Amino acid sequence: MGQCCSSANKNAVGQEPRHCPLCGDHGHPVSVRTIRHHIKTAWNWAPLSNNRYYFCDNGACEGVYFGADDSVIRLEQVRDHMAVKLRDGRALFCFCFGVSRADFEHHPTIRDFIRQQTQEGQCSCETSSPLGRCCLKTLPDA
Repeated sequence: MGQCCSSANKNAVGQEPRHCPLCGDHGHPVSVRTIRHHIKTAWNWAPLSNNRYYFCDNGACEGVYFGADDSVIRLEQVRDHMAVKLRDGRALFCFCFGVSRADFEHHPTIRDFIRQQTQEGQCSCETSSPLGRCCLKTLPDA
């Protein structure tokens, strides 16, 4: 796998596990850089310098990102259609290469393309993926 898929998110290492203040599910650490890449008005968001941030992958929860201070960035505040949060055909599974749910359903071999590109280091998962990590584990089974 590419370096992004074989190592932990360097900006999130050492973060304590947290639970989403809206749904209570376990959150996955993400960097401020990742969040800034996905929110609609990054210029209006002022993260606390000592706060840690997490991604909530519960599809039924309106929260996308949350801070250790229980601040929440909601679905309507992000600019991307995330497959983990939305179930329509426009929702993206792979943000590095713009692969949507509909693309994946019509071309199941896309998984091989994504895997190859990732192995060749052609991905940018840390910022492109709203999870701040590789999407390969989140792709649906072929």
